[in-house]
Amino acid sequence: MAAPVYPAWVTRWISGQWRQKKRPPVLRPTRPLVLANKVANRREQAGEAMCITEMSVMMACWKQNNFNDTACAEEIRMFYDCVAKAEKERKNQNEEDALSPRGNLTSSKVNKLLRRFPQITRYV
Repeated sequence: MAAPVYPAWVTRWISGQWRQKKRPPVLRPTRPLVLANKVANRREQAGEAMCITEMSVMMACWKQNNFNDTACAEEIRMFYDCVAKAEKERKNQNEEDALSPRGNLTSSKVNKLLRRFPQITRYV
């Protein structure tokens, strides 16, 4: 008995000849491949909460003393001291550090750099 006879396209498909004629797809970008001159303004993520312990001690004192400020003067002073200290640390960190807490530049600083060094869109 003779071997079955297949059409020519089946033998080409099995042998892999059809793959040799394929070319990689042509990529046509929808926009020009250059950076924009500005980025979107993103809100910075809020940092961790500070002075939670002092605030809870102050509120517990108020509750025990029927919301009398004179009886809780020490707790109130400790809370305000903690807030002032945290605010001072936050301002110092913002002045010293150019990067965000995650290690990236903020959007306002990126926009400032892009204004300083704009993209060249035309050749001279």
